[in-house]
Amino acid sequence: MTEPSITSLKNKLNTSTWHLALLCIATYGIYPLMWLYKHQDTIMAETGQRFSSRVLLIWMAVCLGLSYMIRLSFPVQVDEYGYSMSQAAEVMTIIGMLLMVAFGVLTVVWSFKARTALQQYALTQFRFDLKMNVAWTFLFNIYYINYCINAMPEAMAKHQIIHGKPQPVSGDTQATQPPQLPQTSQPQPPQLPK
Repeated sequence: MTEPSITSLKNKLNTSTWHLALLCIATYGIYPLMWLYKHQDTIMAETGQRFSSRVLLIWMAVCLGLSYMIRLSFPVQVDEYGYSMSQAAEVMTIIGMLLMVAFGVLTVVWSFKARTALQQYALTQFRFDLKMNVAWTFLFNIYYINYCINAMPEAMAKHQIIHGKPQPVSGDTQATQPPQLPQTSQPQPPQLPK
């Protein structure tokens, strides 16, 4: 079994946080669900923790899909005085908003579970405390988790610098081996004839 590398999870996911955010905007919020469906098992396999299931992702997709469908099927129309023309459309809009809140709650729950798994992974596999902000996890959930995965090698390098463990420079073979003392020959005392 090979020893895990700090960059292995980042390399397996291979997703820039900016690309994740831009694709979310382009797909009207659907791409993060596809990203989770594709990469959740990879994250759990790498961290060695089963912190979520496909059922959670299915419920997230159901809440998001129904919310969009309700908002498109029952648009709220107002008269010239600003009052709604349909009580049913108002009720369905409220249901759609509640489904969107449920989607948000499920996303935050997934993010905090992933946060805990990543912190434990960093601590047990690489012996450093991965600092992850609670507020950023709550506000940016999936995007912040992806950002932390991508920033994990830099966080470990920073940890090693702070705690006095030098980080070898890539391609530098001298940094990975202990320094060798130069070999000097000791002068031999002159031999006296017998």
